[in-house]
Amino acid sequence: MTTLSERISQSAFDDSRLRVVLLLDLYDGAQNQFLEVYEDLHKQVSSVPGHIRDELCQSIENPSQWLITSEWESAPRFLAWVNSEEHVASVQPLHGCVRDTRSLRFSVLRETGRDGPAAAAFSPGSSVGPSFGSASADGQERSRGRLQVAPRRGDGVVRHALTFTVKPGSEAVVAELLSGYASPQAQVDEHTRLRRTSLFMHDNRVVRAVEVEGDLLAALRHVALQPEVRALEEAINPYLEQDRDLSDPGSARTFFTRAALPAVHHVAAGGGESPQLARHALFYPAKKGCGTELARLLAAQDEAAVDDAASPIEASTVFQRDDVVVRLLDLRGPHDARPALTLGVEGGHKAAVLARLLDSAKDGVPTTHQEISRFLERSEMRLITDRRSPDRA
Repeated sequence: MTTLSERISQSAFDDSRLRVVLLLDLYDGAQNQFLEVYEDLHKQVSSVPGHIRDELCQSIENPSQWLITSEWESAPRFLAWVNSEEHVASVQPLHGCVRDTRSLRFSVLRETGRDGPAAAAFSPGSSVGPSFGSASADGQERSRGRLQVAPRRGDGVVRHALTFTVKPGSEAVVAELLSGYASPQAQVDEHTRLRRTSLFMHDNRVVRAVEVEGDLLAALRHVALQPEVRALEEAINPYLEQDRDLSDPGSARTFFTRAALPAVHHVAAGGGESPQLARHALFYPAKKGCGTELARLLAAQDEAAVDDAASPIEASTVFQRDDVVVRLLDLRGPHDARPALTLGVEGGHKAAVLARLLDSAKDGVPTTHQEISRFLERSEMRLITDRRSPDRA
């Protein structure tokens, strides 16, 4: 049995409040333009479900450095907004006045001074943050979400994925290009290192999952500048369904923003990597509006599976953006030895729930071992390449 102290875990699904910190470095002389853009952006985000309030701060040491903090009822509420086309459009004006940005996201674990100035900021009629009108204190507390129940143990690794589609009929060519490129240098700087890259395909959808020790943004920028990666990106450009021009910063930014597939849940037994583990990926196209519920279902399944000593699942990462859900598994033994567990539907009525949430469950609810095995086979993504940095091979 894996105890909570041994388990590696991260999750967007504990329903705790979320604090988002956005660091900005402005172009010289762009402060007034930035303030106008911020006012428009604030008006838009203040009406987004789950948003509580935000604050704008300016550095007392370097006036070109600014900070926006925002508070959300939960991580899924924020992710639904930040992954939306509305958000992509709303932040476009920022790029004309901001040189660089860095976004950090934290669950709220502890809070002090609830009866002091911090609490007063949320009192009825306060001019700080959005007004709650004449709502009761209990109502205000419910609207702000709850605190994270307990700290989680990490392993120093940031997990992220990118996904995009290629033109039907080009899958074989794209797979060959993705499998044959030269690996970029793993060491980014003294604090950051590219640990592992796994590439999968399902029909014409490509998913590239990365693991980074240190700063994810620094690693992604480092990889994007490597000649071998730039050559690969140029080679697959003609086959993409969504046009892009990586020489144009705006076009590149929009493409990679839309391609982002965040890790919303990760759990591992904590035993470290083993050569006996095999990596698999499953693709779950959710019905419209059901992506978050589907990701939650799979996350709960994997929390229980990792705690079971007899389970072949050593680690699981669930990636989700809108109605695209991908589940990455590190397994001991054959992936089809326990097909229901591998698919994420072992026990209870989980198969029926999965079928209700999936857009591709045209054959109804899989109930027999054979039906679940076929369902698993259709969901499995094809591994194109799985590369570890040299000293972890």
